[in-house]
Amino acid sequence: MAGDALIRESLLQKANTLPLCPGVYVMRDRQGKVLYVGKSRKLKNRVSQYFQNSEKNIKTARMVAQVRDFDYYVCDNEMEALSLENALIKQHTPKYNIRLKDAKSYPYIKLTEGDYPRLVFTRQREQGKAKYFGPYSGSSTAYALIEWISRSLRLPTCSRVFPRDIGKGRPCIYYQMGRCMGVCNGGVSPEEYAVSIRHATDILSGRSAQVRHILEEEMQSLAMEERYEAAARCRDTIRALDAVREKQKVVADASAEHDVIGFYTDELCSCISVFYVRSGILQDKTDFLFGADGISEIEDVISFLCEHYRMREYIPPRILLSFSAQQEDLALFSAYLEARAGRKIAVRVPERGTLHTLCEMVDKNAAEQAKLYKINTERTEGTLARLAERIGLESYPQRIEAYDISNLGKEHLTAGMIVCIDGKFCKADYRSFSIRTVEGTDDYASMKEALSRRLAHLSDAEGSFSELPDLILLDGGRGHVATVKELLEEKGITIPVFGMVKDEYHKTRALCTESEEISIAREHEVYSLIYRIQEEVHRFTVGRMENAKRKTVKTSSLTKIRGIGDAKAKKLLHAFGGMRGVKNASEEALAAVSGITASDARAIRQYFDGSADGQAMGGSEK
Repeated sequence: MAGDALIRESLLQKANTLPLCPGVYVMRDRQGKVLYVGKSRKLKNRVSQYFQNSEKNIKTARMVAQVRDFDYYVCDNEMEALSLENALIKQHTPKYNIRLKDAKSYPYIKLTEGDYPRLVFTRQREQGKAKYFGPYSGSSTAYALIEWISRSLRLPTCSRVFPRDIGKGRPCIYYQMGRCMGVCNGGVSPEEYAVSIRHATDILSGRSAQVRHILEEEMQSLAMEERYEAAARCRDTIRALDAVREKQKVVADASAEHDVIGFYTDELCSCISVFYVRSGILQDKTDFLFGADGISEIEDVISFLCEHYRMREYIPPRILLSFSAQQEDLALFSAYLEARAGRKIAVRVPERGTLHTLCEMVDKNAAEQAKLYKINTERTEGTLARLAERIGLESYPQRIEAYDISNLGKEHLTAGMIVCIDGKFCKADYRSFSIRTVEGTDDYASMKEALSRRLAHLSDAEGSFSELPDLILLDGGRGHVATVKELLEEKGITIPVFGMVKDEYHKTRALCTESEEISIAREHEVYSLIYRIQEEVHRFTVGRMENAKRKTVKTSSLTKIRGIGDAKAKKLLHAFGGMRGVKNASEEALAAVSGITASDARAIRQYFDGSADGQAMGGSEK
């Protein structure tokens, strides 16, 4: 205790030497690992508070007890400090910062480029002229929006590519049903199509009321011109918009367009809830939940929200907060949003009226989500505690890594690794290993190679591979366990290792060491957890192995063609999105690919067209 007091006093003295200016501070533990990143408009005042004997909440006190040093960066202004703070949080992923998950996993709706753009689902934002809407709370929300907008505006959803495929086939049944405008017929110009796409983008941006008004005026005008069929299509679209509005939760008047943000925190967890209100309708909502370690003071919440809106394509003109914050934090948040949106954004904390009622609603939602989170966490922790007791661990395993080996004969030998943190699959940490040094189908040697390569990353400064697992599970028996334990002993690493044994029906039966089996059949929750882990690692590993097989088969098929080696084959498959695209590509399109000569392109077309030369080179592909 005396040592801790001396450390705190030393850190306080260092903090008192900091300047009174905006900046970012980085708290580190005894190993130098980043615990927490924060920003402040006055570095000295903010950092010194951590090491004074003033009252702190439990989460902050837990973090401060581990701090052994800190770094700091002086910034010119608060906006610069905010940007640097978010960059450092993404770089170091500190334990005590609340942070967004990887942006790649969020669902978006993408409006593709070209004269006839489409609405498609995606999880990746790429550079280019395409527009993105979202992110959405889940894939079902994004798919439902695409389906509804496409049906309402009669946008094509087929796989045809326009204008290339115009007039090349009969219209599909959706055209006959009146659910598609029939671009394939050639009767829809790019200008007419652009009008429908403009309506789609307005709806996705929350301006469905505006679209309805435009359609009403257009319907009246078409009726006056006695173009009754076109007027009827406008009428049907208006009805579709109204039908969806009736099904959705109306929370404000039709002109309301704002995000409402609620916040709940206690010693065990925190929740930030965001309601997205467009045209008076609660269009979508997102709940961000954080465990007991995440420090969630108001300034942390503001920083988190700035990062949240950095990812969003559209920001409404008004943001409502259910919680009070310092005026400087609100001003910073508003300035950040205005810089992102390029227009005025009002950030308000309503104290009365309907907007205050809406804030109370989102607060109740945050509290309810936190309650469910705690119930699920307690259940999961109980299961992990029973697992630990059953296999003789001193504490429950927070990070579990599971491994499996899959192969196709002697080829495509693949090891898969999945990660389970606090009982939940962490897919961002999944990895696969193409086995390089093993001859034949030796599972033990393959498992040893995979674990050797994984454990070599424990010395990494950052990243999930730098973390030591609390438990290793192997899809295999006693021989697998013995092999991996021998490897761990060679490296001087102590990690519990158990095999997941299957019965004659290929279902989970028990766990095992190198010498005995441990039955888990009567522990239903434990059995269910192990079963899910074993099924998941098997699914992931087989999937990676089959993917490697498909790539090899495709590449090897192209390498049968004169002049095409592995490098050119990979370029072709990448350029055209797969073998089908290569087969359908013209000679000119093939020659346009970097590294593909005119003679290469001619040989490829001859191969797939089944010409005499193509047959001589290996025959056409079926």
